[in-house]
Amino acid sequence: MILPLPPSGTEPPPQSQQTDVVRLAAGLVIATIIVAALYFGQVVLIPLAVAFLISFVLGPLVHWLVRHGLSRLLAVALAMGLVLAVLGGLGTLVAVQVQSLSAQLPTYQSTIRAKIKDLGAQMEGPGILEGALQTVDTVQKEVAEVVGEGEENDVPPQRVRVIPEPVSPFKTAMLWLSPLLSPIATAGIVLVFVVLILLDQGDLRDRLLRILGGNIYRSTDALEEASKRISKYLLMQLVVNVTYALPMALGLWLIGVPGFILWGTLAAVMRFIPYVGPILSAVFPLSLAFAVDPGWNMVLMTAALILVLELVSNNIIEPLLYGTSTGLSVLSLIAAATFWTAIWGPIGLVLSTPLTVCLLVVGRYIPQLSILETLLGSSPALSRQTRIYQRLIANDPDDAIDIAEDVIEEESVTEFYNDEGMEVLRQASIDYINNARAEHRLRIANGMDELLEEIRDAHPATLPEGAAPRVACIAGKWEIDRQACEMLAHSLQLDGVPAAVRAAGTATSRYVAGLELEGVQVVLLSFFSREPDAGARNLTRRIRARWPRAKVVLGLWGVASDELDDRRREALGADAVVASIKEAVGRISLLVRDAEGASVEVVQDPQAAAVRNETLKGVRLENPELREDLDDYAIRAADVFDVRTAVIVAIEGENELVIGASHDLPGARTSDGRDLIVLPQDSPIAAQVLSDAKPVAVADIERDPVLSENAILHRWSARALAAAPVRKADGVVLGALCLIHDQVRELDDEELQLLETLAAEVAERLTGEDAAPVSEPEVPAPSASVGQQVPD
Repeated sequence: MILPLPPSGTEPPPQSQQTDVVRLAAGLVIATIIVAALYFGQVVLIPLAVAFLISFVLGPLVHWLVRHGLSRLLAVALAMGLVLAVLGGLGTLVAVQVQSLSAQLPTYQSTIRAKIKDLGAQMEGPGILEGALQTVDTVQKEVAEVVGEGEENDVPPQRVRVIPEPVSPFKTAMLWLSPLLSPIATAGIVLVFVVLILLDQGDLRDRLLRILGGNIYRSTDALEEASKRISKYLLMQLVVNVTYALPMALGLWLIGVPGFILWGTLAAVMRFIPYVGPILSAVFPLSLAFAVDPGWNMVLMTAALILVLELVSNNIIEPLLYGTSTGLSVLSLIAAATFWTAIWGPIGLVLSTPLTVCLLVVGRYIPQLSILETLLGSSPALSRQTRIYQRLIANDPDDAIDIAEDVIEEESVTEFYNDEGMEVLRQASIDYINNARAEHRLRIANGMDELLEEIRDAHPATLPEGAAPRVACIAGKWEIDRQACEMLAHSLQLDGVPAAVRAAGTATSRYVAGLELEGVQVVLLSFFSREPDAGARNLTRRIRARWPRAKVVLGLWGVASDELDDRRREALGADAVVASIKEAVGRISLLVRDAEGASVEVVQDPQAAAVRNETLKGVRLENPELREDLDDYAIRAADVFDVRTAVIVAIEGENELVIGASHDLPGARTSDGRDLIVLPQDSPIAAQVLSDAKPVAVADIERDPVLSENAILHRWSARALAAAPVRKADGVVLGALCLIHDQVRELDDEELQLLETLAAEVAERLTGEDAAPVSEPEVPAPSASVGQQVPD
């Protein structure tokens, strides 16, 4: 159905445009001032930056010593003494190696001359350009003869010799020492800065918080993340360099290259320099192998050793130790290396990655500087659904298909339809009226059809041959309504429910009569309209009149989920109203099972159930002290997450018992003297975490097909639920720590990890043993091979 075109969009007011121009100009001026300050203030800023980075490495050691009873002054002294001792030992070894190598170098001169002579002999002989070079030489001689004709040069040129004045020994010593004074002075300044930073770490943190200002929570998180990232980056970089240098030195010793300790140490130091460091560190041992061995075996073995170590370090050691990404893209790393090298020289190249990480963290936590995260970050600037939508607008469905396949490989087809596919259609429905032209609408329609067909072909459903459709998905009005039906039908088929798509049409008696819904148990009506009630009510009434036994589910994709309550469902005459693909699959599957007389049961692992029962038998749940401690844990969880209720549920046999709560709750009590709330067997809560023993979060219980029917949650006025497993060290789930709120509430990955940490403390209190380790939240993959592997 074609809708009338809307009026063209309005331009922003001139005053707004002028404000944007002024802000841009002010930003450019400020950026210029900052760059100039960095360049002209490098004498002070470089030692300060190096000192801060060294303090990031030594900070955890000092903190560990202070926690074990030493004063901060003594802890700093021990840390600095350890560093100086290590540097002094390495310096002594290197000095010995240099002295020994310098004594041996004159003996290699004959080998070098012989190899160069052999190479020159091999390069002699007729070459490709020899004739051209001879021609050029002949022409040059003839020109010189012509130019020189008629010139008289009777008096030969006289050689002039300039005798320098004698230099005093003091000036000679100063000439030798002056190049060393600047590095020594810089090292001394860095050393003083490191000591002062470690001694006054708390005061410096307070001053940085004052400078950042604004939200103290956000500023604290920014400092913690920057410190954590840089400390782990430098520490892991040191470990990687050492694990590279030790095999390097050992391999050179076995090959027979002199000064193997020197070259191993040089490799460990030079690898701190991005990009060029590994190349420079390889030049010296290769050159020495060339000078020592009359043949080529030593050179080839040295080159093979360096190549193997680079491959192992880059592809095994670094991913194993680093694990995740700094969040910096390759382009930003190269640009940052170029920028810092341009203003600070080689030291800037060494400091480029840590300094850029600091800028990324600042951009992440300070809204005014969020452009830094966009420019430097490795995560895509656009969400996946926006990228797919843009590719369709640009008439590039192949790229959209590639993005979709990447998502499906990480998650599943249904997850893709629910999170990305429906969002693309939702955005298309919004832009249909406001922004899209006719060509855009055609591209989106054709591109989505091609995308959905490719996904169906790549991920076919396995259904019994000739199975009659149990579900019919009917498009309400638009083309995107039909595409939503295609996604839902495919998701249902993958879930084992035969489903078919019916063509869209007007809600007339003739159209409804031609739908062929005999034998269909559930009918889903798909609407992306912002105001679908009239059309949905009319079509629902006609379908019920002709097929009264069919269940009708309304997919109101363009309506906010919190507006889909029971009153609206009853007013529309539907059996259920859904707002997402996952919810539709869940509710329709339950309706189909109900129609077939099947039931959904929670399947428990018998062995895990036996271990759980045996463990809980040894816990005296009627103990007042234990009950008080568990209530305290629940109260703390409710306060920390700012929810109305928190409960601790234990799974005992076939029952779930509330063994801790933030306040009194209604419910049936046990009759064995323990006075514990026992949940109805058809209304479990902790069973949500039994399948994979991972935290779960349901932002809106009304949108969950199973929990929306949970009687105890309705009695507790629950609208949102989050649960983390209470697990033993062997992974057996004893129960769950649950958060219950009376409003729609979402929890992110970090909050779920914190909830899991509190659940681990509950497990330790119940069993008296160490709990299972808390799982790390999944980190989004960097975009298209642009993430450097460094600690998160």
